Parts: sequence; structure tokens; C-alpha cells
Amino acid sequence: MSVLLFLLIGVLVLAVGGCVCVVWAARGGPPWVRAVSTATLLAARLVSKMGTKSNNGSSNQGSDGDD
Repeated sequence: MSVLLFLLIGVLVLAVGGCVCVVWAARGGPPWVRAVSTATLLAARLVSKMGTKSNNGSSNQGSDGDD
């Protein structure tokens, strides 16, 4: 198997684990679960902001101004 495949599987496992911790923390999990949940939510916000920044410049490229 390729190293890239192992890397992608690792990222997937971390993402699923983070989602599980978010749900568990919402139900009152232990402190370490709350810490992982907080880190997961902060990472999600960071990725979301990075996505919106890259889309802002290209969102109006297809419009010609004739609305």
C-alpha cells in the first residue's frame, strides 16, 4: 500500500474519532473528551474559514455583470 493511503486513512480515523468525542462531550463525557472535542471544533472552524477565504476571490469570476 502507498504511504499516501496510510496518511489518508490516518486523517479519516482522526476525523471520526473527533466526531465521536464531540458527541460524547455533548452528553457529558470525561475532561479529556471535552478537550479533544474543543480541539476538533476549533480545527473545523479553521478549515471552514480557510475554505471561505479561498472561495471569496473566485466567487464572482463567472458573472459578467448583466443581471
